[in-house]
Amino acid sequence: MGRFKTSLFSVLENTGRHRAAARVLRSLLIALIVINVGLAVLATEPLFQPFIGKVGDVIQVASGFVFLVEYLARLYVADLHPPLRRYGPLGSRLRYALQADAIIDLLAALPLVMVLFLPSSAVTVIVILRLLRFLKLARYSPALRSLLSAIGSERHALIGSTVIILGVVLMAATLMFLVEHPGQPEVFSSIPVALWWAIATVTTVGYGDVVPVSGAGKFVGGVVMLMGYGLIALPVGIVASAFSREIHSRDFVVTWSMVARVPLFEDLTAADIAEVAKLLRAQRVRAGDTIASRESEADAMYFISDGEVEIELPHETIYMGEGNYFGEMALLHRRTRTATIRAFHDCELLVLEADALTDLMGRKPELASRILAEADQRLSSALQAEGDLVKEELAQAETRRRDEPEEKELFDT
Repeated sequence: MGRFKTSLFSVLENTGRHRAAARVLRSLLIALIVINVGLAVLATEPLFQPFIGKVGDVIQVASGFVFLVEYLARLYVADLHPPLRRYGPLGSRLRYALQADAIIDLLAALPLVMVLFLPSSAVTVIVILRLLRFLKLARYSPALRSLLSAIGSERHALIGSTVIILGVVLMAATLMFLVEHPGQPEVFSSIPVALWWAIATVTTVGYGDVVPVSGAGKFVGGVVMLMGYGLIALPVGIVASAFSREIHSRDFVVTWSMVARVPLFEDLTAADIAEVAKLLRAQRVRAGDTIASRESEADAMYFISDGEVEIELPHETIYMGEGNYFGEMALLHRRTRTATIRAFHDCELLVLEADALTDLMGRKPELASRILAEADQRLSSALQAEGDLVKEELAQAETRRRDEPEEKELFDT
């Protein structure tokens, strides 16, 4: 049971031990969410109701069952999350259940319970809950999560800009009421009524159902229109800059963690690893293109930020995916490559060239001494190097190759 639970956690949370199964589950859940939201929307249109009918109801019930099982499974493995382990089996599950992702998962499963136990008069509530399943996509979209994080980090600035906008809207409605009420007492009968015109004008929508007719009113309206462009741009600019900062921060953390995994750098300080990470340059490679050829000089190591590479060793062909690295020993000992490396799928690589690292070590003697000491230790140990590849790098691919029987065992259990 312990092995099954660990494997289930790996698949649900995509921790890397069962990438193929995690990818399949993720794709199925995303497709199910899109289908459910689409059916919930189309079911409200009389034109499509005859076509959806019982098939749509079966899909909705089956989807609700899947989402319920997913929620219970995530709750079951919640005590394996590193930040929650210290709270024990019950405490970790309670804390997990109060997280935003878990609450959204619960809301996605509730329609099944409501369909079985609530009267048909609750159909509106059920439709709303089905549409809320769209929020589950945030779990599978790093960009959407980054956007939500950016909005959360700038919430004070956004609240401030909202207060400014509301203040301008109120001031514009008051001025327009004072100017236009004598000439249009029915159209601008009060300040609350004038707020409709102010909101439509500040947001640059301008429906045209309420317009000023006096010269003073048109002047006020023109000023409010011009102010509207700047006011709307204010929160947009805040969110855009925060989102850009969030993306760059996430990319840096991912890059930093990949560098920190390399045995040659694992004993460096955080500041030193950051210095090494700055040397990385991006390289995009199309599927089938050669990254490095056998018997060529190994003068760089590579980190796979996206995609998959194929490594042709003398006696076998192995594959490495996102988050893996290869060519560590090429940085300090320029050996001849014993493998041809090609992009199996389109790849985004981060390249660390030996010359760039050597220049950095020349500028930072303390960093150089730590790296050289680790390199000497690794060369003198019983590491079986395959040219520029060592056993830790090959083990990354071997782990992926061993995943297949483990994943089969998971679903056979």
